[in-house]
Amino acid sequence: MSNAFIALGANLGDPAQQLKQALLHLSQSAHLNLINVSSLYHSKPMGPQDQPDYVNAVCQVECHDLTAEQLLALLHHVEDEFGRQRIRHWGERTLDLDLLLFDDVRSDTEVLKLPHPGIYERRFVLQPLAEFAPQLKLPNNNTVAQQLAMLTDEPLAVLCSHSELMTLLS
Repeated sequence: MSNAFIALGANLGDPAQQLKQALLHLSQSAHLNLINVSSLYHSKPMGPQDQPDYVNAVCQVECHDLTAEQLLALLHHVEDEFGRQRIRHWGERTLDLDLLLFDDVRSDTEVLKLPHPGIYERRFVLQPLAEFAPQLKLPNNNTVAQQLAMLTDEPLAVLCSHSELMTLLS
């Protein structure tokens, strides 16, 4: 069994509802066991600013019989099921699922980059992750809490609490 962390984001349609549905979908996968999930957070777009604001979250899953590459393929399949279109780099999307960490796997292929290259500087990843795994040691030897403390941008606002999400998912 492997341990993985996944970032979720959306800014088209009803982003909060899409993230809730994506979490429900992941929790019902035969290959995954949803261990934990953060609150849903509101964030400004990282890329082009002529797009709607985002809703973001992070979840932790246990994977049964999946490699990191297979989990990434599963995440892309879920994105496709939610109508994901890749229009422009860092552009708007109905659902974005990023594999952040998968056990201690490191990869730098065209298909799979682990740890996710943005994990160290993206508040919309670190703040949700710190909610349930502040002492998790990142590959750079900082904990999530230490890495988050290095960021200078403003904290994100919670849109839907962890407890509300867990009620939905149980």
